[in-house]
Amino acid sequence: MSLSRSILLVGEGNFSFSASLSSEAETRVTATCPQRQEDALRHDGAAENIDMIRDSGGLVLFEVDCTKLGQCASLRGCLFDRVVFNFPHCGRKSGVKKNRELLKNFFLSCVQLLSEDGEVHVSLCNGQGGTPADQPKREWHNSWQVAAMAAEAHLILKDVRPFEKEKYQSYKCTGYRSQDKGFHVENGLLHVFTRSLQYSPAEILKVEEVVEGDQVLYNIPAELSDCVFRGFLCSGSVHPVRLVQDFLLKGLAEKWSVSMTTQTVPFLLKAKQPQASGCDIDAADCYWIYLLQKEVVSENHTSTDKERDTQETLAQLTLDKVDRVRSKGAESLRSAGLIDIDHEGESCLYMLRPSLLSQMEELLTKREAFVNNAARHGVDERNNESVKLEGHKKEGPLGGCNGVPSLFGISGLVFKNVPVNLWNLPAFHELLLRGVFPSACEPIRLIGQRLETLLAPYGVSLVTEQGGLRITALQKGLVGKVFANNASDNISSVSVTVSLNLDLLSVLLFSLPDWRLLWSHDPRFLRQFELRPSPGDPFQPFSLFPEHFSFDISFWTGPTWAERKFHAAIREASHGTVEQVKLMDTFSHPDLSQTSYCYRLIYHSNTHALSHTQALQFHKDLETFLTSRLQVTIR
Repeated sequence: MSLSRSILLVGEGNFSFSASLSSEAETRVTATCPQRQEDALRHDGAAENIDMIRDSGGLVLFEVDCTKLGQCASLRGCLFDRVVFNFPHCGRKSGVKKNRELLKNFFLSCVQLLSEDGEVHVSLCNGQGGTPADQPKREWHNSWQVAAMAAEAHLILKDVRPFEKEKYQSYKCTGYRSQDKGFHVENGLLHVFTRSLQYSPAEILKVEEVVEGDQVLYNIPAELSDCVFRGFLCSGSVHPVRLVQDFLLKGLAEKWSVSMTTQTVPFLLKAKQPQASGCDIDAADCYWIYLLQKEVVSENHTSTDKERDTQETLAQLTLDKVDRVRSKGAESLRSAGLIDIDHEGESCLYMLRPSLLSQMEELLTKREAFVNNAARHGVDERNNESVKLEGHKKEGPLGGCNGVPSLFGISGLVFKNVPVNLWNLPAFHELLLRGVFPSACEPIRLIGQRLETLLAPYGVSLVTEQGGLRITALQKGLVGKVFANNASDNISSVSVTVSLNLDLLSVLLFSLPDWRLLWSHDPRFLRQFELRPSPGDPFQPFSLFPEHFSFDISFWTGPTWAERKFHAAIREASHGTVEQVKLMDTFSHPDLSQTSYCYRLIYHSNTHALSHTQALQFHKDLETFLTSRLQVTIR
């Protein structure tokens, strides 16, 4: 037997809808009316409906203001699984603005009585809600903007479906313009709302790692702190990026042997590492990191000791609020062997990895050395602890089983300090594969054909360029590359690398409306992937028709302007809700050596309820950030 559900109905007229619900099994009804009892009983059939509700164990309350439910003594301490408001109206010839205000105040009131997983049901006449479900849809300014009003109470629109009057045989709509007349409920729409997660403040995340033998401590930039250590690619994960990786590896394994390293590699790189590996990275797109502390590892450490230290220090991290930057973890590191950091000399020596390419090169070098040493001494390669593998085969990247070329892979999080834009990802998961093939077999063309077979059904296309292929998608832009490394002197073979953006591919393969959904903490997101759906099964948004809000910001700067820092401040202050930034105007003062900038910011969220009030608060927070951190003067 199912558990009973409690339903609160507000704004009732003749109580016919409440009476219909009260006859349903396992349902406890509390029906409220804004009128006095003697006035309510004047409605046709009201007395009989009230008796029916009470006979079924329900409660009927009079003179209850749906915008001040918390003030009703009979409702204090109550929580309801559903709150229902059918065809709300301020009465008489009230305009859309008054009815919007009614909806907003109702939503703010009813969440005080709503259970954690409860729903709010609001039925409106066709066209009133202002969502694409209304046909025909009214102009925005002439609608009740129901989703935006609900967002003021941190509610998101879960579903819109036809109002099924035929399900409630005794229901008779009343109250049109405060009269005993009904609304036009034909083609009416039922809007279902649920709670949104709250926005969480950015935190300082400290990470301790071993980078080329140096034990370092540093802060992850605040706008990226929610991206690291999320475990999306862990074994057993059902996150879309893992499902897409498994789909790609399975598809490639039908042609070649594929093995993936499970070794953990640091987020931090020395600036020389990408250059040494031939990684084509624009310095402006890198997150440059100031170290908090650095310990020079003793030269008598063996390589095994260093690797063990790497694994141990990777597991040590502390999560502290902004006002606790100097944590106990940092203090404990000062005990021995640490040197203070000269920021002037160290400012551009370390970066968050913009690609896994340099770490791929290091792992391949280690693995090749182990394979060669194993061959000389008769050691089983499966004992290799320097590069741990999982996959279909475990042969080396420079050859294959029975002459079949093999691909060696690594995947993980990479970082790009890019401007805020709809499809610019500051952090994403990269899948990197490397293999050596006979030149005669045209490996780039063969790999391209295989990737095209796997990805073309999802809107991905391949474009030939000098030395390789660009993998692109409409609007999303670049989602991957295939290129030759030309590292080998042997012209009979060619080393080929495949780099794929798993986040953008997840958006394409599962029809996600927004890449930011991939980082959502809302359990409703991952719940859709628990059964490991195949690519092509479209994602069903749990927040329908979220509104866009546009605000401009203008300020004066000095002679130099660090625009990337401006975009970083936007991401942090807006909690990632800004999806587009457009430069509207600039003006340079001829006498003051100052420049005025005007930007337009578009706020929009598919993961949280975003109201006009909340977006405006984020915008004010941004002004504070810019004034204190970038020393600009807000106009």
